[in-house]
Amino acid sequence: MPRERVPAQLPAEAHVRRAQRGVALVLVMWVGILLTVIASAFIVERRTEAMVISNSVSMARAEAMADAGVQRAIFELYRNDNSPDAWKRDGTRYAMELDGVPVSVEIRDESAKIDINTATEPLLRGLLVSSGLPDDEATRVLDAILDWRDPDDLKRPNGAEEPEYKAAGLSYKPANGPFQAIEELQLVLGMRPEIYRRIAPFITVYSRAPGVNTQLASREVLLSLPGATTEAVDEYLARREAARAAGQPLPVFPTQLPGPAGFTMVASIRAQTQLEDGTAFVREAVAILRPAPRRPVTFLAWRQLAVPLASDAPATATNETTPR
Repeated sequence: MPRERVPAQLPAEAHVRRAQRGVALVLVMWVGILLTVIASAFIVERRTEAMVISNSVSMARAEAMADAGVQRAIFELYRNDNSPDAWKRDGTRYAMELDGVPVSVEIRDESAKIDINTATEPLLRGLLVSSGLPDDEATRVLDAILDWRDPDDLKRPNGAEEPEYKAAGLSYKPANGPFQAIEELQLVLGMRPEIYRRIAPFITVYSRAPGVNTQLASREVLLSLPGATTEAVDEYLARREAARAAGQPLPVFPTQLPGPAGFTMVASIRAQTQLEDGTAFVREAVAILRPAPRRPVTFLAWRQLAVPLASDAPATATNETTPR
């Protein structure tokens, strides 16, 4: 019986089958690549979320430690035991460790700062010049500050009232009243951000005095006093520190400006901390300290400050004052 012949496969059909196998292989490769990309994106997203959570936890811990440093400072101020270890309001830095985290705290009475509401014109001018402003610019900014805080609409020779603010394209005008917080000084026409950052640690709105308490004032504030020279300030600081170390009465810097006598009821507290992972936080609080058992402390300001670098000037406020 003769065998049934199988027709030979056409060359075109074999070519189609080979092409189909090639397309399938390409599709498999693209699906693999797509799955790899999706998996990688998922891993990166989860890792990013983990880092965000870790950073948030570290920042919360650093903030809590800095806030605890502020509370420790208030406790030390109320001890008032006149012992050599008593914390002082002269800017001395105190180091401690809270829950294994190093914290440094400084306390300075507000009388050691320049009150931008009540300071005399020579003192304000000295502050602006010592911060780096040339004489002509310092004159303009000084007059603008005085125009802001005085109650009238009369423009000083180099100052600024409402028309000048409008001409500068600003949507606000001078308050014609006292500054409510030091941050408000940034609104004054001509006040450059870098100048404000330099002077912010040395100004206040709470001392209500035309001068400063030189027994507590920093070097930068003393250099702002009319007629003060670098040599005279450094010589005075050396005498002041020697007297403090010997337990003797502190000398008074020779100046014609009347300053507060002794401490006020208001002090600023700055606490800074840094965790092992490098997370840092700086808290500054301004508080009224009253001899009242029910409410001994009232916070006038509660600020987070920019963390200063080793080569930077003192930290300055980065957000608005928040009454507590």
